[in-house]
Amino acid sequence: MSDNVLVVDDDFVIRDAVQQYLSLPEYQAFIAQTAEEALEFLKENTVEVVITDILLSGIDGLELTETVKKKYDTAVIIMTGYIDDYSYEEAIHKGADEFVLKPVRFEELRLRLSRLIRERHLERERRQMREELKKLSITDDLTGLYNSRHFYRQLELEISRHSRYNHPLSLLFIDIDSFKTYNDRFGHPEGDRILSNLGGQISENLRSTDSAYRLGGEEFTVILPETESTSAVQAAERLMGQVNAANPAFLPEAEPLTLSIGVTAYGEAEGLSDLVKRANQAMYMAKEKGKNRVSLLLP
Repeated sequence: MSDNVLVVDDDFVIRDAVQQYLSLPEYQAFIAQTAEEALEFLKENTVEVVITDILLSGIDGLELTETVKKKYDTAVIIMTGYIDDYSYEEAIHKGADEFVLKPVRFEELRLRLSRLIRERHLERERRQMREELKKLSITDDLTGLYNSRHFYRQLELEISRHSRYNHPLSLLFIDIDSFKTYNDRFGHPEGDRILSNLGGQISENLRSTDSAYRLGGEEFTVILPETESTSAVQAAERLMGQVNAANPAFLPEAEPLTLSIGVTAYGEAEGLSDLVKRANQAMYMAKEKGKNRVSLLLP
């Protein structure tokens, strides 16, 4: 896939010559006569590098550079033949990534452009790798949900947010009923498939503000910010209903898969451990009452 390059110069001889020189398989070169025209182009198109003259009618190349760097993930190479009027330092201060003197030596321009794009690709790959590593450190690889380490960190943040704004906060604790029986009868690979499927079911029921976690084994939890306990119970019942309806997708030949779900809400000025303990108690209440149900325990 070729990289888009935009050449901005009001001298059509230079503009067209640069475009023609850069018409190579690795680049798709576009042209603009003014900075205003270039900015309109950038609104609709992704451009890897803008190559611009400094002297333009209307907005000059330095101001264009400053605007591009503020609004877009795009590199800028500045060209000028007026070295006495515009310094390298001034161009860099405006955000330019490279500075090329006129008359342009095309081979030099191509080498600078190639190096700049290569560096951008490498940085993008590094950034993506860092994001993937970060995601792996907080994600349960079997279910795709967050892991328990991230749960406690996020719950602390939500409790702090509650303390500042006094917004409601609820918590679900979810356990698969008789999961050991499934594992013993069908083996751990099938047990893992159940866990993975349930992770998907939980994810489908989340709002954008909610977050779900696998605590370990067959236990899951969901943090529900901005949610009163009655709405949290409704969310738990929706999840339970969806899992019951999807039972054939879990293990068709087994007993129906059921959940015990405990629901609680944050109590004023209590600690994280108190909230977690109460949610866990609510879940065990659901099991003691016969499983396959939702149990609410308030502070």
